[in-house]
Amino acid sequence: RSRKIQIRNIPPHLQWEVLDGLLAQYGTVENVEQVNTDTETAVVNVTYATKEEAKVAIEKLSDHQFENYSFKISYIPDEEVSSPPPPQRSRRGGHSSRERGSSPGGSSQPKQLDFPLRMLVPTQFVGAIIGKEGLTIKNLTKQTQSKVDIHRKENAGAAEKPITIHATPEGCSEACRMILDIMQKEADETKSAEEIPLKILAHNSLVGRLIGKEGRNLKKIEQDTGTKITISPLQDLTIYNPERTITVKGSTEACSNAEVEIMKKLREAYENDVVAVNQQANLIPGLNLSALGIFSTGLSMLPSTPGARGAAAATPYHPFALPEQEVVNLFIPTQAVGAIIGKKGQHIKQLARFAGASIKIAPAEGPDASERMVIITGPPEAQFKAQGRIFGKLKEENFFNPKEEVKLEAHIKVPSFAAGRVIGKGGKTVNELQNLTSAEVIVPRDQTPDENEEVVVKIIGHFFASQTAQRKIREIVQQVKQQEHK
Repeated sequence: RSRKIQIRNIPPHLQWEVLDGLLAQYGTVENVEQVNTDTETAVVNVTYATKEEAKVAIEKLSDHQFENYSFKISYIPDEEVSSPPPPQRSRRGGHSSRERGSSPGGSSQPKQLDFPLRMLVPTQFVGAIIGKEGLTIKNLTKQTQSKVDIHRKENAGAAEKPITIHATPEGCSEACRMILDIMQKEADETKSAEEIPLKILAHNSLVGRLIGKEGRNLKKIEQDTGTKITISPLQDLTIYNPERTITVKGSTEACSNAEVEIMKKLREAYENDVVAVNQQANLIPGLNLSALGIFSTGLSMLPSTPGARGAAAATPYHPFALPEQEVVNLFIPTQAVGAIIGKKGQHIKQLARFAGASIKIAPAEGPDASERMVIITGPPEAQFKAQGRIFGKLKEENFFNPKEEVKLEAHIKVPSFAAGRVIGKGGKTVNELQNLTSAEVIVPRDQTPDENEEVVVKIIGHFFASQTAQRKIREIVQQVKQQEHK
C-alpha cells in the first residue's frame, strides 16, 4: 500500500476544479501530477497525505462513472513517492547565469532554468526531421547541443506532433531554425505546402504576458520581424491540454527571428513566476505548489523546491505559532460571481475545501456595482490556493479579454502603526515593493484606522505579483510587531 495512486481513463475535457473536488472528498491531496500518455483520455498521479486516505480513494473511485468514462485506478509503489523525480536536467550553463552575470551559489535566483521550446510540426514532416536511421536528428542535436524529444506516440492519428527542445536559448533557436529549414525543404520537394508556419506551444499562464497590454508586445514582435502571429483561443484548453498554440506566419528567416523574441518574453514570464513561487515556498513553509492544479501544469518544469533549494531563506513566517489566519478581500467582476459560486454553491464549497479557507461573497454595494468583494479567511497557504483558483477561474471563463492577464484588486489590513513602514521614507519601501513584484501597491494616506486600529493596503496585479506583494507586506508588519514586542 502507498499514499500515491494513479487514475486513468479521465475524460480529457474534465475541468481541474471538478477533479479536485472529487479527490478532496477522500482526504488531503498533496500533489496531482498529469502524466503524458498517447491515449485519448487523461491520466493523473495523486499523492494523498496518508496511506489510509489513498486506500479510501481507491475503494470509492474505482470504476467511478463520469459521463461515459469509468475511472481505472491503481497504487503506485511507495519507493517512487519517497524520491521525487529529478527536475528536468539543465546540462548547459543556462541563460539565467549568463543574463544576470550571477555567481553560482545560494542566491535566491533559481539557477539555469531549463525552459524548453515546444513546437508543433505537421505529422508528415516528422520522418524528414528524424532522417534515415535517425541521422538528421542526431546531427541537429549535436550541432545545437540540445536534447530533442519528438512525441510521436502522442495524439495518435493527429495531424500534428509536439516536439520539445531542451537547450540554451541560443541552442533552442538554432534547433528551431534547422527544423523549419528541413520542413521547408521537404515541402518544396513534395510540393505539399507553400509556406510552413512556425507553431510554438506555451502554457496558458504565460501567454498574457507575451501578448502584453492591449497586445503591444505581440504587435512589436510582428513589426520587428515582419511576421503575422495568432494565438489559439482559450476555449481549446482542457485538463489534457493547458497549452495555447502561437502560430507565426512568414519566411523561415522571419519565423526564426520571431521565435527568439517570443521565447524571450515567455522565458521572462516563467522566470518571474519561478522567483515568485520560490518566495512563496520560503514564506509559507511546506507549501506544495504542484497541488495547486491551476498552476501545476504551468509550473511542472519547476525545480522541485523542498523549502526552495538554494534559495536565501526569507524571514520565517512564524513557523512555531499556529499558522496565522489572514483575511484578504479580493474584488471580482460582478458578472463573475455566478461562476465562482457554481451551481447550488458547489464550486465555492469545493474551492473552500480544496484551499482550506473560508470564502464568502459580500452583498453588492449597490444595484450598479461593477465589482463584488470576496472575503477569504485562512492561513497563508490557503490564501495562495484560494486566490490562485479564483484568478484561474476568471481566466478560464473568459471574464477577461483573451489577450490580457487577469489582474485583480486585493485589500489586506495592516496595523496603523505599521503603515508608515510599508510606505517607507518618502515612499521608498512602496516603490521598491512595486518594482520587485510588478504589482501596484497603494496605502491611502488619510485613512482613519478602524475599530481594530487597522488600515487598508490595496494591491492590484496578476496572481503572482499580488501574492508576492501580500507576502512582503505581511513580512514587514511581522518585523514591526517583533520590534514593538521587544
